[in-house]
Amino acid sequence: MVDDFHGTQVADPFRWLESAADPAVQRWASDQDAVTSGYLCGQASYPNVARRLAELGNFKESSSPVRAGENRFVVRRLPSQEQPVLWLVAEVEGAPDVELLNPNLIADDGSVALTGWAPNEDGSLIAYSLAERGGDWQDIRVRDVRSGQDLAEVLRGSKSEEDLPFPSVAWHPNGTGFYYTRLLYAEDEASQDRYRNSQVYWHRIGTQQHQDSLVFANVDDPEENFVPIIAGDGRSLLLHVWKGLSHQHQVVVLPLDGHGDPIRLFAEFDARFIFMGVLNERFIFQTNSGALRGRVIGVDITKPEESNWIEIVPEQEDRIDEAVLLGACVLVVSVRGFHHVVRIFNEQGEVVHSIALPGLGTVSDVSVDSISQAVFMAYESYLQPPLILRHDLETGLLSLWRETDVLFDFTGYEISQDVVVTADGASIPISIVHSKDIVLDHSHPTLLYGYGGFDVSITPSFNASRLLWLENGGIYAVANIRGGGEFGESWHGAGKGQNKQTVFDDFAAAGDWLITRGYTSCDRLAAVGESNGGLLVAATMLQRPELFAGVICSIPVTDMLRFHRFTIGHYWTFEYGNADDDVEQFRVLHAYSPVHNVRAGVNYPPILVTTGENDDRVVPAHAMKFVAALQDVATVEDGPRLLRYQSDVGHGLGKPRSKVMELDCAIYTFALACCGVAPNGE
Repeated sequence: MVDDFHGTQVADPFRWLESAADPAVQRWASDQDAVTSGYLCGQASYPNVARRLAELGNFKESSSPVRAGENRFVVRRLPSQEQPVLWLVAEVEGAPDVELLNPNLIADDGSVALTGWAPNEDGSLIAYSLAERGGDWQDIRVRDVRSGQDLAEVLRGSKSEEDLPFPSVAWHPNGTGFYYTRLLYAEDEASQDRYRNSQVYWHRIGTQQHQDSLVFANVDDPEENFVPIIAGDGRSLLLHVWKGLSHQHQVVVLPLDGHGDPIRLFAEFDARFIFMGVLNERFIFQTNSGALRGRVIGVDITKPEESNWIEIVPEQEDRIDEAVLLGACVLVVSVRGFHHVVRIFNEQGEVVHSIALPGLGTVSDVSVDSISQAVFMAYESYLQPPLILRHDLETGLLSLWRETDVLFDFTGYEISQDVVVTADGASIPISIVHSKDIVLDHSHPTLLYGYGGFDVSITPSFNASRLLWLENGGIYAVANIRGGGEFGESWHGAGKGQNKQTVFDDFAAAGDWLITRGYTSCDRLAAVGESNGGLLVAATMLQRPELFAGVICSIPVTDMLRFHRFTIGHYWTFEYGNADDDVEQFRVLHAYSPVHNVRAGVNYPPILVTTGENDDRVVPAHAMKFVAALQDVATVEDGPRLLRYQSDVGHGLGKPRSKVMELDCAIYTFALACCGVAPNGE
C-alpha cells in the first residue's frame, strides 16, 4: 500500500493490521502476545516480580466522600476486588457503611467497571454508568439509594469522558430527571460519525429512553461535544462545549423551564472556560483567557462580553490546575513547577489561607461538604500512598480522614528535584526518586518517564508497583518537558504542532543529564511512556537509539499520518496537526512518525510495546504497526521487539486489578532484564 501526500509517495506495508476484526489480524496479535509471554516467563526474575507486586498491591483504596442531601458517598476498593465499589457512608458513629453498587457482582472477572456516578440533590437516587471490557461506551442506569435496587430505565449511546471535571449527567434540582449526552450514531459501529454528533437529552425518571426529549444539538458542527451542568441559580442549564481533546471551550446557557433561546457566552473556541458555580448572580469560571497560567472570573450572562467580566482571582506565578467555589471564596489548586499548592482566595483575590500539604505532591478528588463545612481532597506523591485529607473551613485545620496502608518501608528513600537546561536554554524540571544513600557512580538502573503533550501537567503520583523498582536499587525520574501544562499555555504551545520535535529533544536532554550527573549510564537507562508518552519514547528511541538500554512504550500513538482516521483520532489534530491538510504539516509529522522512521541496520534497544484489545482511543493498530515495522528490519543480533496485547481491556479506564498487575509484572520484568538487574529474592 502506497499513499500520496502532497506529491510524496509513502509506503504503508502494514496497513492490513488496521483491520481489527479480521481473524488474520487477531491471530497475528495473539501470536505476538504468546511470544512476549514466552520471553517474560523465560526470565528468572518473573516469578519473584509477580509475587512481590502482589504483596505491594495488597492495600485498600478510598476516594474523597461526596455529599448529597443527608447522604455521603465514597468509592472504595479492597485488595481482593477487581473493581472499585460505591458505598453509602454511615452518618451515625459506629453504624456500618452500606455497599450500594458493586460491579464485581455483575462480573467477577472485573470486565464491568463503574465509570461514573452522580447523586440527585437530596441523595435519594444515583445515576451511574457502566462500561464493559475497557471500552469507552457506557450505559446509564438509576439506583434507588434506600432500596439498593435499580429503576427500570437503561440509557445507551453515551461515551465516558474521564478527563472532564464534571459528571456525565446533570440532575434537575427537583429530582424528577436529568440531562445527559449521547451520540447520534452510537449504535452504528461501522459509521465514521460514531464519535461525532453529540446531543443533549432530558430523561424523566420512570420513563424509557425512546421517550427522552432532545434539548440541544448543533447540526451545523458535528465536532462539538457537550456536557450538561445545572448552573446553581435555579434557572439555568449550562452546556460545557468543546471540540475533541482541545482545552478550549464555549459555554451555552439554556433556561431550565424551556422558555427562551440558547445563549452562547463566548464567541470563539480560543480559551479554557470551566464552570464553577454562581456567586452574586454571576457565573464563575476558571479560565486562561487573558491569563496563560489561569485566573477566575465572574460573568453576567445578560452581558457576557469580556469588557463586563470581573476578575475574582487574578493570574498567579503558578498555573491554576483546579478551582472550586466555597461560598464567597475560591479554593485554588495550582501547579508550582512539578507539584501542587492549595490556597483559598476571597472575592477580592486575596489569599486568606494557604493549606499546608504533607509534602511536594499532587492534590485531586476535591469535594465540598456544606453540612460539615469541610473540604476533602486526595493527596499523594511518589513516596506517599494516597491520603484523604479534611480541611475544616471554620477552623482552618487540616486533618487526616483516611490513609492507605502499604507494606513498604519508605524511610530509606527520598525525592530530589533539579533542572535540566536544554540546548535552546529552556529549564526542564526533573524529579528523581532514589535511595538516600545513593552514590553517583553511573551504576543505577533508571526509568525515565515523560509525557509532553495536550497541556497535561505531570505531578507526583503514587504507584505501588514502582516500589519494586526502587527496592532493587532503581531510580525513577520524571521530566516535566514542554508540551505539558506545567507553566501554562506557552509551555504547552512550545511542544505541540510544528514544535513537537522540541518534546523529543527535551526528553533526550533529560536522559543525557541523568548520565552526565552520574545517576545512570546508557546501558542502565530505560524510557517509559504511555499514550502520548508512548509516542514520546518511541520517537526519541528512533532518534537516539544509543541513549537507552530499553524502552517501555504503552498504548502509543505511532502512525502520525493516519491517526486522525481512527475513532477519536480526529480530535487530536489540534495537538499534532493533520498530514492531509498541507505539505508543511505532512513534513513535520512524517519526520517523527514512529511507524515511518524505523530504519534497517540500526541497533535499536529492546522494546516492549503494549496495547489493549478494546482501546477505543488509541486503537491497537498503532502499537501493532510499530512492532511489525521494528520486527521487519530486525536481525538475529537485535534485542527483543515485543508486543503485549491484553484482551478485554481498553485505554486504561476501568481496567481490572488483575489486568493492571499482569501488565505491571510484564513491564518490570522487562525493565529489570534490559538494565541487567537480578531482583531481590533470586
